[in-house]
Amino acid sequence: MISKVVDFEMFRAVLEDALLNKDKKSNAGAKPYDVIMMFKIIILQHYYGLGDKQLEYQIIDRASFKQFPGLESGDKVPDEKTVWAFRETLTNKGLVEKIFDEFHDFLEKKGIMLNEGKMIDASFTIAPRQRNSREENKTTQK
Repeated sequence: MISKVVDFEMFRAVLEDALLNKDKKSNAGAKPYDVIMMFKIIILQHYYGLGDKQLEYQIIDRASFKQFPGLESGDKVPDEKTVWAFRETLTNKGLVEKIFDEFHDFLEKKGIMLNEGKMIDASFTIAPRQRNSREENKTTQK
């Protein structure tokens, strides 16, 4: 729903100016991920309180986590190290607070309030029980 309300392209110029290397000598090497897609991934991470590894898993696992940043089934998903590097670069250049402030201001002007979510994973497993016979108990206690 946020994607329908927010035109994330308003962040493109700021992100590209700060993050993309324009002084490259050649076009060799892997192409960088789209800065808007990466920013949306950082938004997901922030609002769901996910670590880098868990974020990567959720994007691979959940259709909604793929849809928001604009990924489709079969697209290459940024790994945890890529997400970490992107966030570190934003932080080191002092952009995290600036860009999130702009994002929050825009939402506030539209009358939208985002709540942080929590993803909880609880798995129960039965531990194997070792049952000794009375004879085995007598020999192990001596």
